[in-house]
Amino acid sequence: MRTAVNVAVQKYYGKRLESSGDLQTGAASCGSSCRPAPRSVTEALSEVHPEVTKRFFGCGLPFPAKLEGCRVLDLGSGSGRDCYAFSKLVGPNGHVTGIDMTQELVITALQYVQYHQDKFGYKEPNVTFVQGYMENLNEAGIQSDSMDVIQLCYPDESLLTQRNEGGELYFSDMFASKIIPDHMKQDAVLWGDGRLSVLAQSNLIGPQRGFQLSTPRLSEPHCALHFVGDISYASGTYRLFKLPRSPAMSNATVTYKGTLAEFPDQLDFDSSHCFKKDVSVQVNGEMAAILQSSRFSSDFKIQMLDKQDYDINIVLSSQYCHLNPFLLADKLGSSVKQCSKTSK
Repeated sequence: MRTAVNVAVQKYYGKRLESSGDLQTGAASCGSSCRPAPRSVTEALSEVHPEVTKRFFGCGLPFPAKLEGCRVLDLGSGSGRDCYAFSKLVGPNGHVTGIDMTQELVITALQYVQYHQDKFGYKEPNVTFVQGYMENLNEAGIQSDSMDVIQLCYPDESLLTQRNEGGELYFSDMFASKIIPDHMKQDAVLWGDGRLSVLAQSNLIGPQRGFQLSTPRLSEPHCALHFVGDISYASGTYRLFKLPRSPAMSNATVTYKGTLAEFPDQLDFDSSHCFKKDVSVQVNGEMAAILQSSRFSSDFKIQMLDKQDYDINIVLSSQYCHLNPFLLADKLGSSVKQCSKTSK
């Protein structure tokens, strides 16, 4: 069921915006990544049709490693830029589904299915676009346990059952320094530019409880901070994994084999886990469970240690400061930008 916010955002994206330069606050783009994107990602993005890229209003580069053969769901797919880049990255044996509530953007995306199929040399298209609401994926025809990777949107409860065991929720978005006040929630421009759909970072942890989800892991912040009034925003990329129902939560020694072509020497898994080739490191039970059950299992040698009690639903405290995109962005040296078009 459409809400007033849905209608306002649909009009904003579908009627008012012709290109990303039309965004009213100039802040929906999340800034550049603090690390260079892998070559495969930059090449895939460069092959997306210019008209699709022109109407891209998304945030960051939500492209995790090792996607070949995966089934990817892109929430809020818009004109389809990320979907078409994913199309190349997953290859002819993978599949990408994009869902967006704005009819005009879905129509734009559908116009270029054949173009990208020919561009990538596929016998059959591997991209599907659906108009619908991410809050009700089943109604849009997207079944539970049907995806390997879900990208872009914060994981509310309606999304948590859509991934296979070992599947990943990988999302790049804006995070607010505090809860958005009610008087700002009626502003269609702020909604459309991503300033109200964000989550207060302090409330990021918790919804994974009871869904066999791993602790949210900050992959990296993007090098930009923005302000609207007295609220600051930092963009960042997080990843969560769906753990086995009864994971063997034992600490382990893991060794990266160097088998990922674009990461032959080391794999930066998240902000606190950098795995160098042939170097053994000890990880806690949750990380061991992630590596064992996810698509990365063949890239690591894993030796389980003595089992220790470890609560996968542990309530994170301030000691987990590596989860905070504001702190990590400051540590890495972010640029601070004032959102001049939104002073109130």
